Amino acid sequence: MAITGFELLWQAAPQLAAGAARTLGISAAAIALATLLGLVQGIGRTLGVRWLNGVLRAYLELFRAIPVLVWLYLFFFGLPMFLGLSVPAFWCAVLVLGLWGATEVGEVVRGGLHSLPRGQRDAGLAIGLGARQLYAWILLPQALKRITPGVINVYTRLIKTSSLAVLIGVVDVTKAGQQIIERTYASVLIYGCLFVFFFLVCYPLSSASRRLERRWNHS
Repeated sequence: MAITGFELLWQAAPQLAAGAARTLGISAAAIALATLLGLVQGIGRTLGVRWLNGVLRAYLELFRAIPVLVWLYLFFFGLPMFLGLSVPAFWCAVLVLGLWGATEVGEVVRGGLHSLPRGQRDAGLAIGLGARQLYAWILLPQALKRITPGVINVYTRLIKTSSLAVLIGVVDVTKAGQQIIERTYASVLIYGCLFVFFFLVCYPLSSASRRLERRWNHS
């Protein structure tokens, strides 16, 4: 008796759910790391410190020039070989995606801060605010509206790029789907499920980005 599509999905659901949880875990951790490091990079690029700007620019260009896949291989195979550090595949994916995402978030933050009128910075300095207070109380709150849509778009790219983790052995939702296809040959059904999963995760973020941009542009 042939197995129906519904029965196959019912049997595959636990494996797909485990892979989906792993994909979401990698994405969430990478987004958190990218946000933190991106803020540091974006602010650092606007401080006017020449040597710091040079270091951050070099980091930016390295991660822009070299594909994420190459970085994954370098971290996963290179760290044990050259430094004796064995990083689990899950955390290696988080680290690489977070470092790559930080370059994108940092550029969005830098652009948002540079777009503010120069008088905002001068006014803060004139009343005696230090650099930390200036960014925390004046510049970042004003730049938030300008950078949020761009940062959300980076988040969606991070989620989609997390599927590359399968190439270093992470059994994410994509790998789980491939394993099921190898057993059942139901490629259309399983890839359809993967399509629905990524759409349901990424579309709300993209939609929220567009709504926020329209609302804040109007205001």
